[in-house]
Amino acid sequence: MYFKVSSALIISLLFIGCNPSKNKNEEWKKLFNGKDLTGWTAKIYPYEVGHNFANTFRVIDSVIQVNYDGYGEKYDDRFGHLYYDIPYSHYHLKLEYRFYGDLYPGAPDYTLRNSGVMFHSQDPRTMPANQDWPISVEMQFLGGLNDGKPRPTGNMCSPGTHIYYNNELLTTHCINSTSKTYDGDQWVKAELIVHGDSLVEHIINGDTVLTYSKPQIGGPIVNNYDPKMKVDRTVLKSGFIALQSEGQPVEFRNIYLKDLSK
Repeated sequence: MYFKVSSALIISLLFIGCNPSKNKNEEWKKLFNGKDLTGWTAKIYPYEVGHNFANTFRVIDSVIQVNYDGYGEKYDDRFGHLYYDIPYSHYHLKLEYRFYGDLYPGAPDYTLRNSGVMFHSQDPRTMPANQDWPISVEMQFLGGLNDGKPRPTGNMCSPGTHIYYNNELLTTHCINSTSKTYDGDQWVKAELIVHGDSLVEHIINGDTVLTYSKPQIGGPIVNNYDPKMKVDRTVLKSGFIALQSEGQPVEFRNIYLKDLSK
């Protein structure tokens, strides 16, 4: 049997067929608008939440820049974090970062070409002014030192937390990923896939470099915290996302998140 189909119907069907792809792209939420720090809150030790000391976190040429040009002669362990204001539980985060410039005088040696993104973090509003690190899990970013030695990025560090690695509780502070070493000031693409209190995946430039599970509160590193916020063995199902400042100039851009909870 022959049916005559109008050109208008064909166009409508084509539009519907293309729509899922459009919706798929729209699932990615832009966390950084490229213009200012709307939607983000700074917490820098030893200051109260919301005090972006010396304009540490700033927007320059559509990137979030971490800069210490107002710190005077000493760094004084003024570790900082810039929090996105909405917590998440199941999500896929992607961003790009690059190191630039020199380590600020007086910053610890281990912070050379070192930054990261904290996740499943406590609310910064629950942190006393003199708490140095948030209770959180960190996807650590390291840059190569141009010395020919391997220095992987996309590692895991755990201030005030523990994880399960290879199905065993891991109580060491950091573990390395299997990533390549990235020297110089090049942009590196990092992705973090988090499934609540179960699976976590670290991805660098498209390669999965680390997988672990069951993030939970426990262990040292964090100081001067409110004891009510650190109940060891509490599983971490959700929390805040934060970019890190710890003495090394670094830039972040193209920060997107896909909510997987639905």
